[in-house]
Amino acid sequence: MRAITIPITDETILSLKVGEPLTLTGVMITGRDVVHKWLIETFIKKTRAPQGEDQQVYEALKPILAGGVIYHCGPVVSGLDSKQYKFVAAGPTTSIREEPYQADVMKHFNLKGVIGKGGMGPKTLKGCQDVPAVYFHAIGGAATLIAQSVTNVLGVYKLEFGVPEAIWVIEVKDFPVVVTMDAHGQSLHESVEKSSAGVLVDLLAK
Repeated sequence: MRAITIPITDETILSLKVGEPLTLTGVMITGRDVVHKWLIETFIKKTRAPQGEDQQVYEALKPILAGGVIYHCGPVVSGLDSKQYKFVAAGPTTSIREEPYQADVMKHFNLKGVIGKGGMGPKTLKGCQDVPAVYFHAIGGAATLIAQSVTNVLGVYKLEFGVPEAIWVIEVKDFPVVVTMDAHGQSLHESVEKSSAGVLVDLLAK
């Protein structure tokens, strides 16, 4: 299995193909619906003004996301009172909810990878070609196993969003994923959808 280190270069991204299993090692962040909406409205489309520590958080995230990876994950975290944070469970959440935002976030930050489950749509696939970037599919139902890949919780931003929706900065080692959308316009999710639709048509015709 190929081992990839974060931050990821364009050369590495362009060498990846759908169906390829690999492991990721380095620093990434978690982010779901609330985070993506906040980034879009505050810093990309600028439909709302930064509030509180928004600007400082944005400046802290930029170097992490440049060449980096965002993980669609709502973790279960222990040590909230002591701030000795530890991921107890870290399974992927459904990615399609971020479809309205993801391509714009990738382009703005030069994000190289998105991890989640279930795949994403045509806008994100086009974003993967433009940036370039890839979509990594994580193993659903393996939240505790994946949490073992998180070797360190480096910090958290926007905890006021709630623990699952906050931006957790994590260090991972040998995080297992599969490339299911690549920078060449290929999507395993699209292929499965088309083949499934074909099977359904055949069944209905019988």
